[in-house]
Amino acid sequence: MTAPPRAPDRARLARAGRSRRAPELRAGLTDAGPVAVAGLLVNGASALVVVVVARLVSPREYGAVNQLLGLFFVLSMPGSAVLVGVVRRVTAWRMAGQLHLVTRWVRRVHRLLGGLVVVGAVVVTVTQSWIAQQLGLPSDAGVVTVLVAGGLWIVLCVDRGLLQSERAYRPLAGNLLLEGAGRTTAVLVLVLAGLGVAGYGLGVLLGEVGAVVEARWVIRRRGIASAGEGQPEHPGLDIVPTEAATADQVPVLVTPSGRRQLLGDVAAAFVALGLLALLQNADVIVVGRYDRAAAGPYAAISVASKALVFAALALGSYLLPEATIRWHAGGHAMRQLGVTLVLAELPAAVLLCLAVSVPKPLLRLVFSARLTAAAPAFATLAAAMAFLCVTVLLTNYLIGTGTRWVVGVLGGGGLAVLGAVVAARGRPVATARADLAVQAAVCVALCASFLLVHHRRHGERWRARFGTAYPWAPGFLVRTALGRTGPAKGQAGATTLARGGSGSATGDGDP
Repeated sequence: MTAPPRAPDRARLARAGRSRRAPELRAGLTDAGPVAVAGLLVNGASALVVVVVARLVSPREYGAVNQLLGLFFVLSMPGSAVLVGVVRRVTAWRMAGQLHLVTRWVRRVHRLLGGLVVVGAVVVTVTQSWIAQQLGLPSDAGVVTVLVAGGLWIVLCVDRGLLQSERAYRPLAGNLLLEGAGRTTAVLVLVLAGLGVAGYGLGVLLGEVGAVVEARWVIRRRGIASAGEGQPEHPGLDIVPTEAATADQVPVLVTPSGRRQLLGDVAAAFVALGLLALLQNADVIVVGRYDRAAAGPYAAISVASKALVFAALALGSYLLPEATIRWHAGGHAMRQLGVTLVLAELPAAVLLCLAVSVPKPLLRLVFSARLTAAAPAFATLAAAMAFLCVTVLLTNYLIGTGTRWVVGVLGGGGLAVLGAVVAARGRPVATARADLAVQAAVCVALCASFLLVHHRRHGERWRARFGTAYPWAPGFLVRTALGRTGPAKGQAGATTLARGGSGSATGDGDP
């Protein structure tokens, strides 16, 4: 039986762990940085559009614009489930040495989605008046273009999924920037030309068209969809699959059971991301339905607060493939999650401080005095969206690990937020408070789910290294701060030495 590591060995292991963490954190910032910057710039451009549109249209028309935008994200966010399927499927083929299958599959998916977009456009054109009536919109202007843009977003998700599966984060950031710049330019030109809500919808559609064309060009230029055999299993990632990966490994798609497993994962992601869209936009749609006069002022605080969520969604483009690849190679992406949480919550903290200290002057400066009536609800809604940012990132992570039951947590949250905001009857302050209560509860539930999933996978490894299977427990954190931690006596801390004394075999050391 191997003896437990002596104190000098534990100190050497601790130094080795710290020496690995710094490069990983720098790599995480380098990879996530361009995506985060692109997300912030795109959100800044969207804020500029919001300011200009709010000053050019009436408060009622501005409420309609915000409702259409909410409808776009409700429709388009499940398209991110397609992105999940692309990342997981290409990763599976990569691990199975079958990358030559990618090209034919991508062509088939493009044809299928293109046909669905055409059919959907015809259906929406026929039913646009009914849709506008159900949403309480003043007219059907912009309904067709915004919903077709949501369909094109699903097509775009296929190509972005290919970029993410190759960890091509800089081209991905470039595509985000192009989408934002195209949408901003088109919307401003068309609204300034006097087209109003219809111009806004057409501008959103043109932005999506440009992003789809550019993404397709990048993929062809880089040869991503024409990859063949013989490439490394995980490009740019120093990971070696271990025994821990065998139970949850990405399914090899040559078997019917593998296809069914992947289909189940994608279906769960589809529902989960749709529920995130509901959590993000239910309040806006309900306020517009119950109180049209309050729709414009509430839209102002909503757009300012929910820009945070859009940034978190952009960061999810980095976190999802990292979690998928590392988890199914037997490791984890907790440091990558930490980087994205910091990048998402820093702007949330700034906005929350401004919403608490100067809500009305800020809204007056940005949106004009006509849209300041909902200022008392600003800070509450900003806090709710800060919680939702954490929920979005944790959902992306758990989807990457194949955790399907996260749908149940989000489903409960979706029903709760609908019931809560409907009970508020369109009153801005009551709606924001109801939203905050639900978002905080869902965030806590997702955090508990995250810890449970990691304990099931890595509990024994953590016990061997730290002397506890719960390294996030307050008592352990206090002992760590006091320098009183280490592997428990007789525990399997020597396992690390038996592997060569260099830590985790996955290349992604324990937290």
